[in-house]
Amino acid sequence: MTILNSFINLLFPNMCVACGESLIKGEHFVCLKCLNEIPKTNYHLQKENPVEQRFWGKVPIENATSYFFFQKGSKFQHLLHELKYKNNKEIGAFLGKYSTAELINDSFLQKIDLIVPVPLHRKREAKRGYNQSEWICKGISEIMQKPMSARNLIRTQQNTTQTKKSVFERYENTQGIFEVKNTAEFADKHILLVDDVLTTGSTIEACIQELQKVENLKVSVFTLAVAQ
Repeated sequence: MTILNSFINLLFPNMCVACGESLIKGEHFVCLKCLNEIPKTNYHLQKENPVEQRFWGKVPIENATSYFFFQKGSKFQHLLHELKYKNNKEIGAFLGKYSTAELINDSFLQKIDLIVPVPLHRKREAKRGYNQSEWICKGISEIMQKPMSARNLIRTQQNTTQTKKSVFERYENTQGIFEVKNTAEFADKHILLVDDVLTTGSTIEACIQELQKVENLKVSVFTLAVAQ
């Protein structure tokens, strides 16, 4: 098998999706050099961190954090492009596991009951073939050993793209587009709401506004990255 694997790697080399260099044994999707070069926020170590502050006075949350900083033209942007548009959904699970392995001992993760991805509209998910946030949740769920619920919080309207919209336009574009199908499934739970990148936070705010209809529900937020 070792000889066969070596031959396969010679014909179809396993390359880092961020830099294009060959991966070495033990590396998956992204080389360690690239992972170390993507700036991390370390917000999980800060009480009342800047991600939490984005939701102050808007919607109630228990905790919130993002793992990486998002910068245009960065290696993380390339990873995100592969995840969302190049059918490389396994990157989502990998990054979910990678980030959660460091955060697993953080106090707020210990209190989570259920992991919930920010949903895509069914038409957009059908076109893409998957929800990238759901794949991030798969990785988180594997490390945390907590269940995932990917079909109870749904997006009922296919809003237009958020790209190039102002903060207020993003807010207007996300109002009333989510629905909880079965409130009993989330009742008395502490859920971790997961998305790929936090920009203005309007999409997550809209999710939480709908989730407030659930009795005795607590919500914490995790995104792979936050836009600076």
